[in-house]
Amino acid sequence: MNKKLWNDNWLFWNSKDAFALVWDIPEMARKIQLPHDAMLENEAHEDSLNGGNTGFYDGGSYTYVKMYESKPGDRQRNIMLRFDGVYMNTFVYVNGQLAANRPYGYSQFYVPISHLLKEEGENEIRVQVRNGAMANSRWYSGSGIYRDVYMLTSGATYIHEDGPKVVTEECDEDSATIKISADIVNKNFDSKEVEFAISIYDSNGNEVAKDAGIVYVKGNNNKQFFSRINIANPCLWSEDTPVLYKAKVTISVDNKVVDSDEATFGIRKLSLDAAHGLRVNGKEVKLRGACIHHDNGLLGSKTYYEAEYRRVKILKDSGFNAIRMSHHPASPALLRACDELGVYVMDETFDMWTRAKSDYDYNLFFTDWWKKDVEAMVAKDFNHPSVILYSIGNEIPEIGTNEGSSLAAEISDLCHELDSTRYTLASINGVFAAGDAVGKITADVAGEVKDQDDSVNVNDFMTIMDKYMDRIVVHPEITKVLKKACVATDIAGYNYMTARYALDAKEEPNRVMVGSETYPPEIAVNWREVNKYPQVIGDFTWTGWDYLGEAGVGIPAYNWGEGGFGAHFPAKLAYTGDIDITGYRRPLSYYRQIVFGLRKEPYIAVQNPAHYGENLIKTPWVMSDAISSWTFAGYEDKPVVVEVYAAGDEVELFLNDESLGRKSIKETDNYRVLFETKYAKGTLKAIAYKDNQVVGEYVLKTVETEKLNASFDTNTPIDSELAYVNIAVGESNYTVNSDVECKLTVEIEGDAELLGIGSGNPKAQDSYLGNSTYTWNGRALAIVRKGKEKAVLKISGDNGYGTEITI
Repeated sequence: MNKKLWNDNWLFWNSKDAFALVWDIPEMARKIQLPHDAMLENEAHEDSLNGGNTGFYDGGSYTYVKMYESKPGDRQRNIMLRFDGVYMNTFVYVNGQLAANRPYGYSQFYVPISHLLKEEGENEIRVQVRNGAMANSRWYSGSGIYRDVYMLTSGATYIHEDGPKVVTEECDEDSATIKISADIVNKNFDSKEVEFAISIYDSNGNEVAKDAGIVYVKGNNNKQFFSRINIANPCLWSEDTPVLYKAKVTISVDNKVVDSDEATFGIRKLSLDAAHGLRVNGKEVKLRGACIHHDNGLLGSKTYYEAEYRRVKILKDSGFNAIRMSHHPASPALLRACDELGVYVMDETFDMWTRAKSDYDYNLFFTDWWKKDVEAMVAKDFNHPSVILYSIGNEIPEIGTNEGSSLAAEISDLCHELDSTRYTLASINGVFAAGDAVGKITADVAGEVKDQDDSVNVNDFMTIMDKYMDRIVVHPEITKVLKKACVATDIAGYNYMTARYALDAKEEPNRVMVGSETYPPEIAVNWREVNKYPQVIGDFTWTGWDYLGEAGVGIPAYNWGEGGFGAHFPAKLAYTGDIDITGYRRPLSYYRQIVFGLRKEPYIAVQNPAHYGENLIKTPWVMSDAISSWTFAGYEDKPVVVEVYAAGDEVELFLNDESLGRKSIKETDNYRVLFETKYAKGTLKAIAYKDNQVVGEYVLKTVETEKLNASFDTNTPIDSELAYVNIAVGESNYTVNSDVECKLTVEIEGDAELLGIGSGNPKAQDSYLGNSTYTWNGRALAIVRKGKEKAVLKISGDNGYGTEITI
């Protein structure tokens, strides 16, 4: 089918009267270009019914309208729309007539519209989105048509809209056997002999294989065909060699081409067992995983391929080789980026099944819709080589019950029926799944825990019980639950249950496990355990990239209410990512890279001297309040704690060329040692040693320059429609004065559009959609959509400096 991006020239307005008699287009309607996030246009406020879940942003009801001029014969053609994601409760109308609806906000869905079009003339396509029932999400969801829309067209005989499907049956360096299948749809009354032709092209556009045949398709019927094709000397897809091929399928009737479609795919084979763990093309792989949410920071939930590509590239360059899409199906744009860059994906179905986690969440629709939404996810993922795992649910409380384990088997079996090439798991939190046994477990492990009631959710519980968690998760009651919960899936997904690896390796020797969600500061302990047991295939930290919503989970605090799950307004970010929302790597990112063995140089982070000696209030997702800076004006000669992350067996710290001592790094130090000194301007240098030989060094310098610097982020793809402009106060974008909180105002002269501006500040109060922001630790980011002509981005600061950059 012919696919055309259909994002331009939509009208949008906030709906007011759901029972309006006349469906006119109000004067307040404005023209927009998709993708669009209506939630981000609201002002965050303290009384939001969503609270910190969405960063204090409200949902609402919205209407989108686009006109389509039908031509003679359109009603006899096949015309449909593809929505890659609309949040949530979506109703699509054509000329006032319901064409489709979809409750789930993350599913790709198709809407046939031919039969509802006028024979000729203007047609109204109206999309109503009803996201006003709050709360319905545990994180920032966004609102509206936040992903791409396509129009698909063909004649009455066509290749099904899901397109060709490609499976690698066998492969090695010498040859590969792939199976290509597709459904041919014949909407005519008469039967047809349909000729199909398949061509396979390598990444350079060279045809490397082909096949052809004839399929007899009865009237008003579908018929699937398949072909096994051999490819000599294939380039196999993996994280190290993300080589992609293209399959083009053409169908003809009476020697006339009636339709064609393409599928991009990678040639790779997966295998899984307890003795070797996960293997890709026969090579054992440990997943260095990052959980992420779907929002794109300053863009809200708006999903652009360029934004996803940049995020994936930064994550991979930081040491990750896998992503868990939490806790819902990923966008096609994200999967495309992972295919191209070589990053493995765990795609996830749902955050809830039959029990709600928010008053108005997907639980209201689950029993009627889960099969359709699983089918949509698998169909979307099928040709993406990056997708290797399907998670059938996240922290599902009923999964340990009889009915819950039966439902787990149904969902897993459906995934396998639709796609036999990938593996399933459920991301299980043992405490959450234990249900009514929690009281007995905590009493056995920690004694009576007072002041607990049904208002304490799993995250609060885990924070309260943090020091007992390793003992709790190996309790016999949880072991019993897991025997029931894990039987239906290929892999046992463990959320915060690293302590179970040793027990299950002994008691359940055939159980393959993965740390589907883990605490960031514990990566050194976790990674030792992952490498110790072959049946543990990896670790996914919460999270790889900071995100909107779940406000405060990673914010370090010194007074109650400033951080943690009880963080008050104006907290809007979780602030728990290795990478902040602007794409800047935080200290934990470098720490993790050292733990993974991917960085030889040590790294220095410095705890905030303003709070020296104070008690840090933090959740288990927080290591400290340290930043990588040696610029703290006003704290000269005052005590400060320096964190040094390093491999090797010793590390030495120097302040202005004077040694502050050499410390050994034992296994129990987990690659992290602390030095205490007094702050003095100048140079701080760490040197790491192994067997008394230098393996690397790292330097921080005091920066007092306050000029503004702007540079393009180079992590976007070639010919990117979006330009990311990094803004920093200091000597350059790499030598930054983190002390300066400067108000920035930006203006664009020329053909470009400012899409977002902001910083990594978890409590920033400026709108990301405005034209001003404050720097955070000396940094900020502007995102610009390029036009066809040149433009200039002008940046001025209230520190008296300014700069500009040509787009």
